Amino acid sequence: MDSARVSSDALLTRALRLIDRGGRSILGITGAPGAGKSTVAAMLVDRLGPRQAALVGMDAFHLDDEILRAHGSLDRKGAVDTFDGHGYAVLLERLAAARPGDDAVYAPRFDRASEASIGGAVEIPASVPLVVTEGNYLLIESAPWPRACATLREVWFLDLDDEIRRQRLIARHRSFGRSEAEARRRALGSDEANALLIKATRDRADLNFRWEHLG
Repeated sequence: MDSARVSSDALLTRALRLIDRGGRSILGITGAPGAGKSTVAAMLVDRLGPRQAALVGMDAFHLDDEILRAHGSLDRKGAVDTFDGHGYAVLLERLAAARPGDDAVYAPRFDRASEASIGGAVEIPASVPLVVTEGNYLLIESAPWPRACATLREVWFLDLDDEIRRQRLIARHRSFGRSEAEARRRALGSDEANALLIKATRDRADLNFRWEHLG
């Protein structure tokens, strides 16, 4: 499936169609690490405004470093088995079931500076018609990810040239204080293994696209 280059306006128009369907829709944005998922999701939510859209990230369901260390998987943080996928699915189910007049749902937020999640950091009023969620594993077929995917009205797969994507990842790791060698090891090691797994899911998406602002 080819990836079409699309503008912000085109993505906004497609998101507005979901809102126009009525009720609560959840839009998923997926793609390989470093593709720009969080940037696109934040752009959509910012342009739609807080009355129409809210943002929930899958990254907030990273298992804590202490748990990963106990499991011997801290060096693979970001791999599919280092997330609380069941907890993420339950949150999406609560969000999908919300109706106007219901209580707000409070979601966690991942703080990249501390590499930890902050509970109850995102308020999603029941009146908001569109929830945008972004994450690596929205289209993975192994449990529990299909349960999360079942809540999504649409899933968009964001593509990006691999060399640009890898350089973005290296720069991200460097921005968190890692050495050049460590940044490259992560971007070309565990991140790249995750990317191969995720890219194999792209044909299941409702839209494959490249965002004009990312190259």
